[in-house]
Amino acid sequence: VHNGGLYKRPFNEAFEETPMLVAVLTYVGYGVLTLFGYLRDFMRQWKIEKCQNATEREEQKDFVPLYQDFENFYNRNLYMRIRDSWNRPICSVPGAKVDMMERVSHDYNWTFTYTGRVIKDIINMGSYNYLGFAQKAGTCQEAAAKVLSQYGAGVCSTRQEMGNLDKHEELEELVARFLGVESAMAYGMGFATNSMNIHALVGKGCLILSDELNHASLVLGARLSGATIRIFKHNNMQSLEKLLKDAIVHGQPRTRRPWKKILILVEGIYSMEGSIVRLPEVIALKKKYKSYLYLDEAHSIGALGPSGRGVVEYFGLSPEDVDIMMGTFTKSFGAAGGYIGGKKELIDYLRTYSHSAVYATSLSPPVVEQIITSMKCIMGEDGTNVGESNSKHVE
Repeated sequence: VHNGGLYKRPFNEAFEETPMLVAVLTYVGYGVLTLFGYLRDFMRQWKIEKCQNATEREEQKDFVPLYQDFENFYNRNLYMRIRDSWNRPICSVPGAKVDMMERVSHDYNWTFTYTGRVIKDIINMGSYNYLGFAQKAGTCQEAAAKVLSQYGAGVCSTRQEMGNLDKHEELEELVARFLGVESAMAYGMGFATNSMNIHALVGKGCLILSDELNHASLVLGARLSGATIRIFKHNNMQSLEKLLKDAIVHGQPRTRRPWKKILILVEGIYSMEGSIVRLPEVIALKKKYKSYLYLDEAHSIGALGPSGRGVVEYFGLSPEDVDIMMGTFTKSFGAAGGYIGGKKELIDYLRTYSHSAVYATSLSPPVVEQIITSMKCIMGEDGTNVGESNSKHVE
């Protein structure tokens, strides 16, 4: 059922189940908070308690509400209680420890005031700086500073106009070599790499099969495409295969014509769950039903596989089996932006039709150099084994 013979090594994932008592108490806690929230909203409506949250003006009451009622309810009554635990500004490099700006609230977290003090050496539990390349000193910083003095901080143009530098060409050649694909294209924002490119690949009359736990950028890109979207259970190959069979047997709704394209959207590592995509099985199904595969390696590239080349290398598969290889530079490479790799025809098509390529400003030169330097370190082309040892440590 799971095509287990495709794996070159055992693939067993185990996740700790939430204890029943913890789950019950959590739901009870949310229920109590919700009840008290409605009580406090009633008091605010009668001016017994002051509310500082965004509300509609009196003269706009007859218009369609600008704010979603439940979102406001959650912010007012639940999130506000723990708001001080989130969105804390840091004022240092996102290393193992960070420096944080101290702030206080005198109105129960509605507003904050900064004291001017800095709290030092806070343990960092939420950074994407997987391999430690986002530092203020070292090879990457020195290379980026040198490029900054030569090219400046910004390009102020798109790739199709005056924003195509030799550094961008060097980066894309390096990314293609790193991934083992024919060609690659870099973008200035990782989120936009998904949200602004999927609609260039599929549209009306096409079908997208998306994992239920896919990132918001994939979800947004799929919705913007205008294609029909169907969701399969997370990492469940029976669910995916059933959707593929139904799509081929029944075709498009009403007309019953065959779908123009069927595109499978998956991630390499699902960051919130920590699970790895069952890629050999997905590829087997993709080939069996003649569909296309879009792989988002935002969290796996640079940090997974013997040499950091992501989930494809982790399973010992060929990059040619993945039609669209997407990833970001914001995590393992300590920079910003994203990329798409694949066949040369695909990348040439995206250079013309991708909104991120046509309208978005090019990557900043120092950021490009940061990516190039860190990627060469991971590949071992800097003359050291630092990148290899870091990748093995993360894996």
